[in-house]
Amino acid sequence: MKHLFLKAAAASPDLKVADPAYNAQKIIEVIEAQYQKGCELLVFPELGISGYTCGDLFLQETLLKGCLSALRDIAEATAGKKMLVFVGLPIAFEGKLYNCAAAVSGGKVHALVTKSYFPNHNEFYELRHFASGKGLGCIGAVRLWDGAWASISPNVLIYDEKHPEVKIGCELCEDLWVPASPSIAHCKHGASVIVNLSASNELVGKRDYRHTLIAAQSGKNLCGYVYCGAGVGESASDMVFAGNNMIYENGSCLAEAAPFSGEVCEAEIDVGYLLNERRRKTSYRDCESPLSGAGVEYAYCAANFLTDADLTLREVDPSPFVPHEKGELYGRAEFIFDIQANALARRIAHTHVRRAVLGISGGLDSTLALLATCRAFDLLNIPREDILCVSMPCFGTSLKTKNNATALMQAMGVSSRQINISQTVLRHFKDIGHDPESTDGAYENAQARYRTMILMDIANEEEGLVVGTGDLSELALGWCTYNGDHMSMYDVNSSVPKTLVKHLVLAEAKRLGGRAEVVIRSVLDTEISPELLPPDEAGNIVQKTEEIIGPYELTDFYLYEFLRRGDPPAKTLYLAERAFGEKYTRATLKKWLVAFYKRFFAQQFKRNCMPDGVKVGSVSLSPRADLRMPSDASGELWIAEAENL
Repeated sequence: MKHLFLKAAAASPDLKVADPAYNAQKIIEVIEAQYQKGCELLVFPELGISGYTCGDLFLQETLLKGCLSALRDIAEATAGKKMLVFVGLPIAFEGKLYNCAAAVSGGKVHALVTKSYFPNHNEFYELRHFASGKGLGCIGAVRLWDGAWASISPNVLIYDEKHPEVKIGCELCEDLWVPASPSIAHCKHGASVIVNLSASNELVGKRDYRHTLIAAQSGKNLCGYVYCGAGVGESASDMVFAGNNMIYENGSCLAEAAPFSGEVCEAEIDVGYLLNERRRKTSYRDCESPLSGAGVEYAYCAANFLTDADLTLREVDPSPFVPHEKGELYGRAEFIFDIQANALARRIAHTHVRRAVLGISGGLDSTLALLATCRAFDLLNIPREDILCVSMPCFGTSLKTKNNATALMQAMGVSSRQINISQTVLRHFKDIGHDPESTDGAYENAQARYRTMILMDIANEEEGLVVGTGDLSELALGWCTYNGDHMSMYDVNSSVPKTLVKHLVLAEAKRLGGRAEVVIRSVLDTEISPELLPPDEAGNIVQKTEEIIGPYELTDFYLYEFLRRGDPPAKTLYLAERAFGEKYTRATLKKWLVAFYKRFFAQQFKRNCMPDGVKVGSVSLSPRADLRMPSDASGELWIAEAENL
C-alpha cells in the first residue's frame, strides 16, 4: 500500500456444492495467484467454503466439520503472506447456526463476522437454517481447532498493524439491502473499506439495482466497497448465480467482473483520499444517530496485510477535470454552459442592467465568456446587440489575435468597439516616470489595469455589467493582474480550469457551426499568452504562458490532487509520474510541482477578494464558499516536501 492505495480483489472460483475440501483448494489457488500479484485484500463469496445452496445439508454436522477443516487449510495457506482474506462458511455456536465471513491473515483466523439480515423471499436457503448475529455483541468466541479461537460478532473491524487508520469492515449480502446496513455503523467506527460476501442470484434488472446500491453505500459512507457474489458453481435448481463482483470507491466503480465470466475483479482503492474526504465533510463526522451505529460496541483485530507495492492496476487520469468519452464530454459541456448562462442571467436580471460588457482578446478565456454570455442573453430574450464587446489592442497584441477578436464579435452578432490603448498607456508611463523600454511588471500590469478601467467605465456609461473572463487555473496560480483582469462584476469562468476551457469552446464551436466555428477553431490554434510584451519582428507571440508558469495540464493535475483529493506533494508527484511519465521527466514534473505550491500560496491575496462567479465543478477557489485560507499562510511545508522529493 504505497501512499495508502489498497490493492483489493473479489473472486468467485468454481465450486462444488457441499464439498468443502474441493472448494478450499480452489480458494487456495486463487489466494496463491493473487498473492503473486500483490493483492492485499481478497474477498470470496458468501458461504463459499460450503456453497450457498446446500439447503438442509447445513444442518449436518459432517458438513460443518468439513467446513472448519477447509477453513484451517485456507488459513494455513495465508501463513507468511501479507494479505487479508475473507471467506464464507457456516459456524455452529451455542446451539445456533450462523452465516459467517472468516477474516483470515498470516495463518490465523482473526474473527468470524456474522450476517445480521436475511431475505424474507428466500426462506428455503437461510431463515430455515441460520440465526441472525445481531444480538451477539462482541463477547462471543468460537473454538476452531488445536486451541485456536476466534471472536464471533457482526461488529468487528480488522486493521493493519503498521497502518491502523486502514480498517476493514464486513457485511454479508442482504445486510446491504436493508435501511440500517451494518456497514453504516462500521464506517462510523472507522472502517474505510467494506467487504461484502454475497450470494445474490441473477434476475433481469437486478444487476443494475445492485450497482445503484453499492454506489450509494460507498458514496454516502465515503468508503471503498468490495462486493463478491456467488458464482456459477452454485446449484441451478431454482436460481442462477453469476459471480457478480465489483469494487467501488466513494460512489465510483473502479472495476467489475462480467457476469458468468469467472473473472477476478481487481482494483486499487485510494484509502488516503477517502480519509481526507471524511475529514473535509462535516456532515459525515456529525452524523450521530441510532442508524449510524452510535453506542454499538465494537471489537478491533490487528493483522499484517499491507505491503509497499507500487500501483499496477489503477490508471491515473492526466486530465481529471475533462471527461474522456466523446458523448459524455459534449453532454458535460452543454450542462456547464447551462450553469454559466443561468447564473449570469440571474445576475443580469437582479441588477437590472441594460448591457453586458466584455473585453475580447482573441484568446480562449474571453471566447468562453462571450459564448456563455450569448447563451444568457438568449435565455432572457435580450438581443445580442446589447452585449458590448471591447477589443483593446496594445504593445503585445498580435495580428492573429486581433483579427480573431474582430471576427468572433462579428460571428456572434454582438456590438463591438475597438480601442487602441497604446498611446494612453505610454502617457501613463510618462506620468509615473516609467521607462517604456523596461518591460517589467509595471509595463505589463499597466496595460491590464487600463483595460479593466475602460471596461468598468463603459459599463457605468452604458448601465452595464462587466463580465469577467479569468479561469480557475489562472486564479490558482495568481496569473492575473491585481485589480486588472483579476476584477470584474461577475466572472462566469472562475471555476473552469484551463484544460476544460479548450473542450468547452470546441464543443460550442461544433454546435454553432458555420463562421463561428471557423473563428473559434482559429482561437483554439493560437498560443496561450497574455500578450503584454511586444511580438517578435515576424509578428509572432513571444510571451508564452506555459513556458512561464508551467504546462496547464500539469497545473490542473496538481490543483485537482491538492484541493479535490487532499494529496500531499510526495503522492502527487508519484501519481504525476504515472500520468505523464512518457511525456515529462521526473525533474520536470518536480520543477512545476514546486512552482505550483509557491505560486498557489503566494497568490491567495488575489483570491480572497475575487468577484462573484458561478461554481461549475467540484473545485472552486471562492473565498465565500470553497477555500477559506488566509492570504499570509505559509506554504513552506508543501514546498519543502516537494523540493526534497
